[in-house]
Amino acid sequence: MRLLTAVDQLFLLLESRKQPMHVGGLFLFELPVDAQNAEGDFVYQLVRQMQTSDVPPSFPFNQVLERLLFWKQDEDFDVEHHFRHVALPRPARVRELLMYVSKEHGRLLDRAMPLWECHVIEGIQPETDDGPERFALYFKIHHSLVDGIAAMRLIQKSLSQSPYEPMTLPVWSLMARHRNQVDALIPTGRSVTRIIKEQLSTIKPVFTELLDNFKHHGKDDYVGTFDAPMSILNQRISASRRIAAQSYNMQRFDDIADKLDVSMNDVILAVCSGAIRRYLLKLDALPNKPLIAFVPMSLRSDNSTTGNQISFVLANLGTHLDDPLRRLQLINGSMNSGKRRFRRMNQAQVINYSAIAYAWEGINLLTGIFPKKQAFNLIISNVPGAKKPLYWNGAPLKALYPASIILDGQAMNITLASYLDKVEFCITACSKLLPHVQDMLGLIEEELAVLENVSKEKELGLRE
Repeated sequence: MRLLTAVDQLFLLLESRKQPMHVGGLFLFELPVDAQNAEGDFVYQLVRQMQTSDVPPSFPFNQVLERLLFWKQDEDFDVEHHFRHVALPRPARVRELLMYVSKEHGRLLDRAMPLWECHVIEGIQPETDDGPERFALYFKIHHSLVDGIAAMRLIQKSLSQSPYEPMTLPVWSLMARHRNQVDALIPTGRSVTRIIKEQLSTIKPVFTELLDNFKHHGKDDYVGTFDAPMSILNQRISASRRIAAQSYNMQRFDDIADKLDVSMNDVILAVCSGAIRRYLLKLDALPNKPLIAFVPMSLRSDNSTTGNQISFVLANLGTHLDDPLRRLQLINGSMNSGKRRFRRMNQAQVINYSAIAYAWEGINLLTGIFPKKQAFNLIISNVPGAKKPLYWNGAPLKALYPASIILDGQAMNITLASYLDKVEFCITACSKLLPHVQDMLGLIEEELAVLENVSKEKELGLRE
């Protein structure tokens, strides 16, 4: 058995019927060329492979909770509990696919079983009139088992980089060619003495950084945990979910970043900021103070594919500003301030610093003691993905959308992943609190175009 970490345990403690704590991935495939005239046969064969495989699930898909404190290996794997084969009424648009995923993403996982589900969904219309048929894989897994980086690595190991490689194992049993790698990446325990020494060594640097926060309070690039305003995004959520997803060309973000001398992640945050500002203005619900984003940062320094190794930076989104360039500069300053702080600490120090700095918000999420106060307004997460094409039995993966969690007091989550030359945005929201959240996709496009014009003006010397 393996003891859950404090972070893993927190995701379990936060879970409720209206607040499931699993993350999900929606993967959109095209039929391979040699199967385009027999779509049902191809998907049927994939489904049969998974339903009839006698290969047991591999780590972490074989882990089940024991007394809510330990992970232990499940000895009674039941494929019917975890696997779904769904055929949408043809020809289903991506809109119908997202409606199905939205419904499933709001359902809790059964804690008596390993905490994941796999859905194969067929009947999706081609992207173009003469294009190949499409099908999808929706996979959800509890956040206590993986963070975004770990989930993305599991995806890459479960698929192939070759269109000619047959995939004989189900996606929850990582391919035989990875078996040794996967076994080597299963976390091992550390001695109590080592853990105690490591924790004691964090006291001084963590205290120094907390003291430094007080010195910088009030500066433009400093974001504190009490700076987030109340907004329509920050109400108690329901169990209803709305998933909205779309792909954007990565080069557009890169070009803006190069011309304005900021990071691509700063540009992504600025695009999200501008889109949220437009969305809230339409609802007549934009706060006078700037919204604050909780931006996860990976602390993972190894090749592991399990567990949670993350902390967070608070980013000032500058939503109170009309000027998109000023918003971007404010975002850049607040993100650089947080990154500098984390660079001065090692992983254990960052984790303990975060535990103290965000402690009141954790208590608030668990108890709801401050219903009108929160440390941040929404989560915006950027997960690096695969740079090479991925295939499933020759079917090319065309898009992947990472669906995430929302919380009481944070009714919107924007998570995106890179894949090949695209940035794949996925917005998860409470559908009862935030109307027409799919409009955000068009607003993201509008804001991206605005920043492209700003960067061109800056390059031509038309802007300071």
